[in-house]
Amino acid sequence: MATTIGIVPPAVSRERVRPEAPPLTLQVNALQALCRQVFAFRMVMTALGAPLALGRTAPGAPVYLVGGAVLLTFMLSYVAFRDWERFGPLLLRHRWLLAPDMAFSALLLITATPASPLGPVALCTPLLAGLVYGWRGSAPYAALQAALVAAASGGTTLAGLCLLAGAAGASLRGLLFRFGAASQALTETRARLAVAEAVRAERDRLAREMHDSVSKTLYGLALAADALSRTATDPADPEATRLQARAVAEAARQAAAESRALLTDLRRDLDTPGVCLSAELRALAGAGVVVRTSGGLPLLPSAVAAHLVAVASEALENARRHASASSVEVEAAVRGPRLVLTVEDDGCGLPPGGVDVKALSDAGHFGLLGMAERATAIGARLHVGPRPTGPGTRVRLDLRLGSL
Repeated sequence: MATTIGIVPPAVSRERVRPEAPPLTLQVNALQALCRQVFAFRMVMTALGAPLALGRTAPGAPVYLVGGAVLLTFMLSYVAFRDWERFGPLLLRHRWLLAPDMAFSALLLITATPASPLGPVALCTPLLAGLVYGWRGSAPYAALQAALVAAASGGTTLAGLCLLAGAAGASLRGLLFRFGAASQALTETRARLAVAEAVRAERDRLAREMHDSVSKTLYGLALAADALSRTATDPADPEATRLQARAVAEAARQAAAESRALLTDLRRDLDTPGVCLSAELRALAGAGVVVRTSGGLPLLPSAVAAHLVAVASEALENARRHASASSVEVEAAVRGPRLVLTVEDDGCGLPPGGVDVKALSDAGHFGLLGMAERATAIGARLHVGPRPTGPGTRVRLDLRLGSL
């Protein structure tokens, strides 16, 4: 939700292709499917044309010769269609295997004549050669098939179609490989963008964690060190110097502890459920802070609870450091399908023109930006505005529980 402030199979594993069109899984699978469809087409044409071809054949030996050629062609097509996974690699390694296929087609043409309904079967061999071998591999088969058809029929129509079938198969093969290469380039680009986005998101997350923990303590440490430098120049008040030195030491220990806690949190599994939000919020309560819960808060995944607690902690820190608030109310309530977290203070409130997150970030103040990013990370909506019941500021975060 918006956050507002306001592989290659065996059939082609040995194929040589051009560098600009590497064999990819997508187009390879498409080529395999097309090759199988060529054999399926030949089976269908053979089955449909056989009765008419046999009906036009003279009785006796010619019928048996045509029937045998039809049966051999149909069985060869069926075996290749059914066992293409085993037949395909052999066809790639041994190009001469298409020669028997062409021989059966030629036998069918000689016995039944190209003018019969079985004539289109002759187109399958050059088409298959174009799909499997490309332009150079399909040219000999297409030319030889065209010559056989022309010699058997004395015409050039079917012979020309044989040449066109070989060219069509090679063109379709090249188109599929170019499409696959483009798809692979797009996939690689998307993968690089995803990695860059993941790196950027992780950097932002580390920046938020550092801002919400160690940086605040280091800022306090710097202030204590400045105070110590001023009191150290006054030898008449050694007790004040001792107190300031103790404050510096305490701030340094707290910074070390928060650093260890941050490292532990970064290595912790953030997907484990079962965090009690009310207990986490009450741990933030200090002088002048009232924590209330209502509606039976559910147990939350630790990642979601960590973001909610960090938003509340940042709102409390802003109320204490910038708003000079005397009292702060933190409320977490379940209202229908939503979990609403509200932090209200009675401080000086927001500037008259509201808050400009970008301007604050450019000035080195990243608190509100971190709150907005945390809300976006869990799919919540964040609103920072004036307190409805009086002077001060209200930070409200709405989270749909169904999205967890």
